Amino acid sequence: MKVCFTTNNSHKLQEVKEIVGDSIELLSLSDIGFTGEIPETHETLEENSLEKAQYIFNRFNIPVFSDDSGLEVKSLGMKPGVHTAHYSGSRDAVDNMTKVLSEIQGENDRTAQFRAVMTYIDGSGNAQQFEGIVEGSIALKMSGAEGFGYDPIFIPEGHSKTFADLSSEIKNQISHRKRALSKLVGYLQNNS
Repeated sequence: MKVCFTTNNSHKLQEVKEIVGDSIELLSLSDIGFTGEIPETHETLEENSLEKAQYIFNRFNIPVFSDDSGLEVKSLGMKPGVHTAHYSGSRDAVDNMTKVLSEIQGENDRTAQFRAVMTYIDGSGNAQQFEGIVEGSIALKMSGAEGFGYDPIFIPEGHSKTFADLSSEIKNQISHRKRALSKLVGYLQNNS
């Protein structure tokens, strides 16, 4: 089964390929000849995920899934949330992490979660959404070289190291994206 994953992010694509394995033939946006930007105009992960999937489905009429994910920090009112990728005003990961660390400085409650919402649209245009959450906390400082985005400041529950200090194998077993993807893959296997 061929399904397009709506991302231009090579790290995210690689992570998803490692999680999905051979169960789905994953096509990237470049594989289908799309090089533009996909709009994300909404204020929730659910709406943005659906918008991205519909945008590609409407143009290419192929099964597609998209994700929108965000870091939600309890003491920041669940921010950055939908604005995770450009929280500092740019897409620079270090700037984004620096802003979160600065805003949470002095807070006793460093509880946070990564949340992913996947939207799958089948060949008939029917949409289905799947959510994955990994709970954890914000580290005192950046640590680690693995992963991408906010991985150097997020410590997943049950671990003492950040996502960026953990191997991709461990991260891919417990990540929010893995949890949402597992639900999606299960749905595809039961409905194909």
